[in-house]
Amino acid sequence: MSAFQHVSPTALTDNPFSLIGDTWMLVTAEHGGVTNTMTASWGGVGVLWNKPVAFTFVRPQRYTYTLLENADTYSLSFLPEEHREALRYCGSHSGRDGDKFAAAGLSVFREQNTPCIEQARLVLVCRKLHVADFAPAQFTDTTLLSHYKANDFHRQYVGEILTVLQK
Repeated sequence: MSAFQHVSPTALTDNPFSLIGDTWMLVTAEHGGVTNTMTASWGGVGVLWNKPVAFTFVRPQRYTYTLLENADTYSLSFLPEEHREALRYCGSHSGRDGDKFAAAGLSVFREQNTPCIEQARLVLVCRKLHVADFAPAQFTDTTLLSHYKANDFHRQYVGEILTVLQK
């Protein structure tokens, strides 16, 4: 039996700034029988089109990008602090090079046919609604372009939060 409980997105008590920016999250997607995860600390949650949504940003060279592009759903998993090294590992190693889950000591379960991280304390299962690419001409604060020295601009994914699982 899973230790997770289904809760409403409006029942979350975590501060989203701390949750995403300090705790970090694992973005996990699957396509063609291949599952990968990556650490992210940029994102947000809110309401758009009268739906609870999560905003996720991924650079095109990330292995998870290809899976997100081809998947209808993905998950955002927030791990307790004791898994900080796993988050660091998943943020600095590519899934192209081996099994990140095994190397980081993480295991996967599925919710709504979407891969999620078992060690998480909170999981958002999202359905992709919209994608948009960052472009240099769209930056009104051009100092932010310094984050893109390789012109590897993020793609923004807006995902409807279908399920919230909390331990």
